[in-house]
Amino acid sequence: MPLSKADVIEIVRLALKEDIGDGDITTSAIFVGTEPATAKIVAKMNGIFCSGGLPSHIYGEIDSLVKVRQLIDDGSPIESGDVACEITGPAASILIGERTVLNFLQRMCGIATATARAVKALEGSDIQILDTRKTAPGLRVIDKYAVKMGGGKNHRYGLYDMILIKDNHIKAAGGILAAVEAVRRVHGSRFPIEVEAKNEEEVRQALEAGVDIIMLDNMQVADIENCLAIIGKRVKVELSGNITIERLSEFKKLPVTYISMGQLTHSVQAFDLSMKFE
Repeated sequence: MPLSKADVIEIVRLALKEDIGDGDITTSAIFVGTEPATAKIVAKMNGIFCSGGLPSHIYGEIDSLVKVRQLIDDGSPIESGDVACEITGPAASILIGERTVLNFLQRMCGIATATARAVKALEGSDIQILDTRKTAPGLRVIDKYAVKMGGGKNHRYGLYDMILIKDNHIKAAGGILAAVEAVRRVHGSRFPIEVEAKNEEEVRQALEAGVDIIMLDNMQVADIENCLAIIGKRVKVELSGNITIERLSEFKKLPVTYISMGQLTHSVQAFDLSMKFE
């Protein structure tokens, strides 16, 4: 289901204000009326398409006469040369929104495509690919939507919807047990508790504290295997920390539940798309 207007309208308006400012002085000098036009958004590489309905939301802010017809569903493969969207309406209005539309789509398709590659690399296992909070500031809702369209799953959206006790929490609180006990005093059993562990001793402490998920952070495969032997099947396990798509084959046969990857959103390669007028 595409993102709702309420989900993205503030992002869209900010992006348009940034690009248009007081007006498109080039387009307004060339077009004086509502000259009709048709434009197409065309892929220039292969991957996964993702728009979240943003082209329609963007043009809805610019000119209600512009209509967008999406020809490829979100989450579906797209190949170089494919037409993803057809846009009709006044030429000036289409041109005014061109870059904003492409900027969003290039990022979203890039994230969806990278996520699909990661999911493909783990094919045959039960490991789920998760995103992280390493998203572009202000764009988290679209970044995480794109991960889902690529076949991944969303980790927590923010600091408000999941307990995740990380290394700095542990240091400041005086240890894993102290941090977990503090959380339980405030929240009881309302939220599952995940704890980051960097070595075998922290894994033992997390198990003793009775957490629900242990994140093994920045470990080599041999260290992960040692920790997994300690954990057994008592809790779910997440791997994280500098994990790239190229490294996923190293972890494919490990009995872990999740692999979280900041790479999906913090350093995504833009997907190459262009808008062409007929």
